[in-house]
Amino acid sequence: MIHIDSQNVAKPLKPGDEVITTAISSVFKDDEKLLKGLKVFESWGLVCRNKSINKHKWGYLAGRDSTRYSELYPKNSAPLIAFACGGWGAARLLEFPQLWKPGWLLGYSDLTAILLARLASGFNGGIHGPLVTSLGDEPSWSQNRLHSILFGHSVPDLYGEGWNKGLASGPLVVANLTVGSHLIGSNYFPDLNGAILILEDIGEYPYRIDRMLTQWRLAGILQKLAGIGFGNFEDCNAPIDEQIDQTFQLEEVLKERSIDLGIPVIGKLPIGHCSGNAALPLGHQALIDGTKGILRLLP
Repeated sequence: MIHIDSQNVAKPLKPGDEVITTAISSVFKDDEKLLKGLKVFESWGLVCRNKSINKHKWGYLAGRDSTRYSELYPKNSAPLIAFACGGWGAARLLEFPQLWKPGWLLGYSDLTAILLARLASGFNGGIHGPLVTSLGDEPSWSQNRLHSILFGHSVPDLYGEGWNKGLASGPLVVANLTVGSHLIGSNYFPDLNGAILILEDIGEYPYRIDRMLTQWRLAGILQKLAGIGFGNFEDCNAPIDEQIDQTFQLEEVLKERSIDLGIPVIGKLPIGHCSGNAALPLGHQALIDGTKGILRLLP
């Protein structure tokens, strides 16, 4: 069961609060999109401490592990640390001692590793939502949603497609399926007993999605959930030239690996690698309605 210690709760932001932007995964490349995202923060009255990213490079990573670790834990932190880009590399930093502090962390995809590890340690404030380099291109409803979560306001319900009837509530956990799968069995994977789990991914064929969901089932994780939802699975169907012999398509796999759990299931939520990546706070109490296809953050 997920438990958030009262002293570890993130406080709502206010105008004048600072934002630190950092890259702790793959090599950072896009200054133009970075600046576009930072302008969104500034329009909310936040102060962007840095408007450029150190272009460290070590192979395919944004610097050696020690360098990226120092980026994750700057000497003078800020109420919001926003990740510039994803890729791969964040999980490697979990081999170092983690110096969690109350506050907000914003990102998704590869940053799932940091968000889940933080939640497992009893801290909230992790937001599965747009990276800084994608924030400027998000539709207004998505930007407004992120603003509301950070500043402590209520947000509208999210609507998907109801795949299995039922109503349940529990702490919300959102993850990239691939990254989350590679944390199973570690101390950085939160206890999902009674949780509402939302999954998304990119570039994985249906048989790979099947393999990972089966791993979660074999570990007994999905059977303990209160409900499950699926966001966007970008480029996760088989190539056209293979679909003639492809027995299962993506949606078939997602349904077959979840509906028999006997819990509410929602598909096609606007979450993940898509324009309109709805922000969701990890650890926040939520309600899932598998009949109407609704995901709601509770007060």
